Amino acid sequence: MDVSIKAETVEKYKRNDNDTGSPEVQIALLTERIKSLTDHLKNFKKDHSARRGLIMIVNKRRKLLNYLQQQDSERYKIIISNLGLRK
Repeated sequence: MDVSIKAETVEKYKRNDNDTGSPEVQIALLTERIKSLTDHLKNFKKDHSARRGLIMIVNKRRKLLNYLQQQDSERYKIIISNLGLRK
C-alpha cells in the first residue's frame, strides 16, 4: 500500500490527533489492503499465497468489526456506512 494512501486513510478515520491504532483506523487500513489484493488477484488468478493473505486480512478485519460492535455499536454503524461494507 502506498504511503500517501495510508496517511490519507489514517487522517480520515482517526479519532484524535495522535490516533493511529483505533479500531476504526485499523479497519479502514485493512479495507484498503483488501481492495488492492482483490485487484491483484483479478490479474493473477493462480497467486495462491496472495489469496491466503487476503483471507487472513479479511478474517482480521471481521474480528475487529466484531470487537467494535461489542464495544460501541454507534461507532460500528458509522464505520460500516463510511466504508460501504454492508449492503
